[in-house]
Amino acid sequence: MTAALTLDGLSKRYGDFQAVRDLSFQVEKGTICGFLGPNGAGKTSTIRMILGLQSASAGRIDILGSNDGRKVRDRIGFLPEERGLYKKMTPVEAIAFFGSLKGLPASEGRRRARDMLDAQGLGESKRKKMKELSKGMSQKVQLIAAVVHRPEFVILDEPFSGLDPVNQQGLESIIRDLAANGATVLFSTHVMQHAERLCDKVVLMARGQKAFEGTVTEARATSRRFLELEGAIAPEQVAALPGVAHVDTVSDLDGVRVLKAQLSPGGQGQEALKAAFLGGLDVRRFELREPSLHDAFIDLTGDHPDQDQSVKAAHAEVVR
Repeated sequence: MTAALTLDGLSKRYGDFQAVRDLSFQVEKGTICGFLGPNGAGKTSTIRMILGLQSASAGRIDILGSNDGRKVRDRIGFLPEERGLYKKMTPVEAIAFFGSLKGLPASEGRRRARDMLDAQGLGESKRKKMKELSKGMSQKVQLIAAVVHRPEFVILDEPFSGLDPVNQQGLESIIRDLAANGATVLFSTHVMQHAERLCDKVVLMARGQKAFEGTVTEARATSRRFLELEGAIAPEQVAALPGVAHVDTVSDLDGVRVLKAQLSPGGQGQEALKAAFLGGLDVRRFELREPSLHDAFIDLTGDHPDQDQSVKAAHAEVVR
């Protein structure tokens, strides 16, 4: 596949603070790529360099065949993390205005705005002022404003931030539709569940560096798989089952023991279950727990995706 975006050895330094270090990856045309990591991992700095909003300290960027996002900005749609639309405008006016900044005629912008608002269930809000809309509605309007000119490449910075589950699902639907219509989508988030459902590919960031690049399935394959067993069983009995590397946790609740055992690479839960019953072990519940993308991220980076607030604060201080 042809790459819509290529980063090669990209780095960004703010004084003594290294925000991004030697970052390389590609995003193929027509795909959805999750750019994942905790707050302060370097995601927003990278996005700003891709867009040409700030210069790189080192490395190369190619976006839609250009080495400068500003040269192809009319072909790019961008939803920033810090959002805001003119509060006294109506949604139709706001969307048409942002479309005009990308070369879309005002009349066509208004027509597309009305159609897209209707498609997102916001038809009754078309004539309201932006200040009258809920946060979820406003965020949908801003996303529509970012893509009303039908960009080839869409960049979304923490698009799910602050949304309730219903509006998160609606936003996921919009992202799928963008890719289905041929756009390439790069979105940053620290919420792994969205990427798990949406992405053709993920790039995991930690402390300014790439920790992983590949599919969600490939990422999950790097992580640990566990068995959870409940019954009158001893840790050494579980540790002796085929495919079990070791027993991680043991807990007792009202006389019932619950054990969590890590499988070795290639270990099969079914083999362990068969051996447990053939050995006459008192197993009342047996569950194989496959790793999530969240689990894989922690194993690959040693970070929790919701932490590193101190790094983000330090980054903001340097930027100021």
